[in-house]
Amino acid sequence: MTRDDEGGVRTAVLSLHRTTGLPVVFGGAVSGNAPGGADDRLRITELVGNTTDSLDGLIVRHGNGLGGKAMAMGRPLWVSNYPHSVSISHDYDKPVGREGLLSILAVPIVVRRRVRGVLYGALREPLSLADRVLGAAVQTARDLEQDLAVQDRAHEALARSRPEPAAARWEEVRAVQAELRALADRVDDAATRDRLREASLRLAAAGPEPDGSPRPALSPRELDVLSHVAIGCTNAEAAARLGLMPETVKSYLRSAMRKLDSHTRLEAVTTARRTGLLP
Repeated sequence: MTRDDEGGVRTAVLSLHRTTGLPVVFGGAVSGNAPGGADDRLRITELVGNTTDSLDGLIVRHGNGLGGKAMAMGRPLWVSNYPHSVSISHDYDKPVGREGLLSILAVPIVVRRRVRGVLYGALREPLSLADRVLGAAVQTARDLEQDLAVQDRAHEALARSRPEPAAARWEEVRAVQAELRALADRVDDAATRDRLREASLRLAAAGPEPDGSPRPALSPRELDVLSHVAIGCTNAEAAARLGLMPETVKSYLRSAMRKLDSHTRLEAVTTARRTGLLP
């Protein structure tokens, strides 16, 4: 379980409640020693619409109950009358019963083949859930999966960038910084995007001490392009990594060079490093 997992589940629970109107929505992140194995367990920490605390903090074990079975199978499951369902075990009938839940769906959050959490939605009547509700729950889980996958890659990139004494390691740091900037533009969540860009700036700040020259104000896109030029990308390669047209990359690069008072790509990169804009 990570802070990203917990925060993501919290956001997803609120989003699912808002988009579906389900009276009760809850969920939690998975922790355990064996990814996808019997040691994995879910702790429910996020609840909206509950009238008791019977589900708050409940530990759901891999394979048990509706959520545990969804974890084991790695796919959404639902029942229209929980107490009488013959397709699940009934390890958690008491807390579910105290909350009065009957129709329940459970959607696992799966990243890199590992279940990272489960989202639940429920009714207090034994009714079938509409396809619209099921679709919204699955889409909410998929959105969270994408965000977690991007955040995982960012964390891995930062871990790879930990400095070593050898000066040659700076090339890896520069590659990581460019990757972080490319990842930032692929996420829809503004807060996550800002965090990735902030991480890239922290890498730049870890470079040699700036020489005190005025730091030009490059736009995020100009810095994106320049960070890829700095690791040897051609305009076409930078365009492919950033999801831009080559002509657009040229335009951003020309603008960055003008602001850096540089006449060549190399001069622009050198100036950006000297002023602390790039590592």
